[in-house]
Amino acid sequence: MKKFWKEFKSFALKGSMIDLAVGMIIGSAFTGIVNSLVNDIVMPVLSLITGRVDFNDLKLVLSSGENASSINYGSFLTQVVNFLLVALVVYIVVKQINRVRDLVSRKKEEKPAAPTEKECPYCLSKIPVLATRCPHCTSRLDTPENT
Repeated sequence: MKKFWKEFKSFALKGSMIDLAVGMIIGSAFTGIVNSLVNDIVMPVLSLITGRVDFNDLKLVLSSGENASSINYGSFLTQVVNFLLVALVVYIVVKQINRVRDLVSRKKEEKPAAPTEKECPYCLSKIPVLATRCPHCTSRLDTPENT
C-alpha cells in the first residue's frame, strides 16, 4: 500500500499534472467570461437586430394530443447561434493575444546594442571600443573601430 501511495503521489505532483490542473481552472474561469460576453453583450445586440425573435419556440409538430411529439429545431438553432458566437468571441480574443505576443517577441528580437569593448590586437585584453592606446600593454592602436 505504501508503494501505491508513493507512486500516486509522484504521479499527482508531476509538473504536467499541476499544469493541467491550472489550465482547467483558468479554462473554467475563461468560459464564464466568454459566456457572459456572449449572453450579456452580444446576444442583446443580436436580439435587437433580429427584432427580438426567440428561436426557442420554433418547432415542427409531428403529432398532436396527449402524447404530442415535435421537433424543436428552434432550440437547436439557438444552440448553433450560441456556439458560433462563442467561437467568434474566442477567435477574436485568441487573435488579440497572439498579436500582443508577436509584438513582445519582436521587441525581444531587436538588434542588440553596439559592442562597448574590443580586443587589443597585441595583448588580446578587453578594452573600450574608442580606445587609441591599450591600458594593459600600452600599445598604440589604429583609429577606433566604428561597429
